[in-house]
Amino acid sequence: MGAPETLPFIDADATAGRLFDNGQWRTPRGGTRPVTEPATGAALGQVGIASAEDMREAIGRAQAAQPAWAALNPRDRAAVLLRAAQWLQQHFDELAMAIARETGGVVPKGQHEVKEAIVLAQIAAGLPMQAQGQVLPSTPGRLSLAKRVPHGVVGVISPFNFPLILGIRSVAPALALGNAVVLKPDPRTPFSGGVIMAEAFKHAGLPAGVLQVLPGDAEAGEALVTDARVPMIAFTGSPGVGRRIGELAGRHLKKVSLELGGANNLVILDDADLDAAASAAAFGAWFHQGQICMASNRVLVHEAVAEGLKQRLVGKATHLPVGDGASGRVALGPMIDRKQLERFDAVVKDTLKAGAKLEAGGTFEGLCYKPTVLSGVRPGMRSFDEEPFGPVINLVTFRSDDEAVALANSSQGGLAAAVIGRDVARAMAIGERLVAGMVHINDQTVNDECTNPFGGPGLGGNGSAVGGPADIDEYTRWQWVTVKSAPPPFPF
Repeated sequence: MGAPETLPFIDADATAGRLFDNGQWRTPRGGTRPVTEPATGAALGQVGIASAEDMREAIGRAQAAQPAWAALNPRDRAAVLLRAAQWLQQHFDELAMAIARETGGVVPKGQHEVKEAIVLAQIAAGLPMQAQGQVLPSTPGRLSLAKRVPHGVVGVISPFNFPLILGIRSVAPALALGNAVVLKPDPRTPFSGGVIMAEAFKHAGLPAGVLQVLPGDAEAGEALVTDARVPMIAFTGSPGVGRRIGELAGRHLKKVSLELGGANNLVILDDADLDAAASAAAFGAWFHQGQICMASNRVLVHEAVAEGLKQRLVGKATHLPVGDGASGRVALGPMIDRKQLERFDAVVKDTLKAGAKLEAGGTFEGLCYKPTVLSGVRPGMRSFDEEPFGPVINLVTFRSDDEAVALANSSQGGLAAAVIGRDVARAMAIGERLVAGMVHINDQTVNDECTNPFGGPGLGGNGSAVGGPADIDEYTRWQWVTVKSAPPPFPF
């Protein structure tokens, strides 16, 4: 893994093309691969690719390091998390720009990732100091306790779109609660999803082996998911890969947390402020090129205001600049790579062939896809049925609240839904009927805070909770302990 630009506080010669294993950067068996900047095609460095054998060895070292880490004074574990947050804050500007370059995001997106990572580490630092169990009712003379204990080694597999946030939101609480972590970031974004966390925790004094960082492909991921020494897997990514991980984890009796994707619905009612609604829909669908698991890929709009909303969205699509996100002069950057762009473009073209109408966009230059508006989208079209994961607004009209709910729920699940309308009671009544992991009233679907738990349903994941008060439940397990002053007599 190599830094995407020269960062004086990270030794690029040490990290380039290497894995973070047992507190050191070492050469992988799986070779190396170039990392390129999506906006320019420029080489940013080399990423080391872990083999299955690399992964198995790293798991062994994590397992060996975990007991001593779990036995550490909770205050000392908390201090490591706080020092990691301080390191991120100290290098905020440089890290934000590096993330923007590597992920193809605009600079505010890079800043958002670092800001949230700092808060996630700070929140995790408070977990070791919270109560870790309960005293249970029992027979006289016996103390009965239910306590939370770490799983041991937690495997974390993170994606390319928000690699720092979506990695550290699992890494930080898992570490804070006494687990060792083996992190497999996406090889396309190894700096944002791997190097930053490795360096932050190394400088914070995390003992060697407690955090292992190994970018890799399916071979390494399968080795992590199937290894008996890793009792829990936290995965964020596509439903297809999530299904495979869930299948393997179930076969090996592991706990698994899956945050996937699916269709997200933004419902715009006939009493909505159309200027505000159009702004919300544009942000929800086009921010970070729509490469967000909570993107507003379906915009369900009442037919009475559909034309007005469409005109506003076309105006925005026509005028929003697209290009190098790190330049500070554009609203949308490039998609992550050619494969992702071609898949998205195929979804758009297939939807048009099925009868939808192209109102704006639909073209690209390099990896930069213009913000796109499709009207006349309906069930059975790819852009309605699938998660596009690109910058498209699919306009779907409805006549009644019941029809809006039916359309929104006509999918295999999604993470997020939102309703916009002046009558808040009506909007809330609709929101209560939507099947989604999170529901927002008078907002768009791309919302997240460091303290909010959510999960699933359906293609959105397996319903497990992510974040905030759910972290202790997620990254520890129950253990029942009883204590008597002396062994009692038994009738044997």
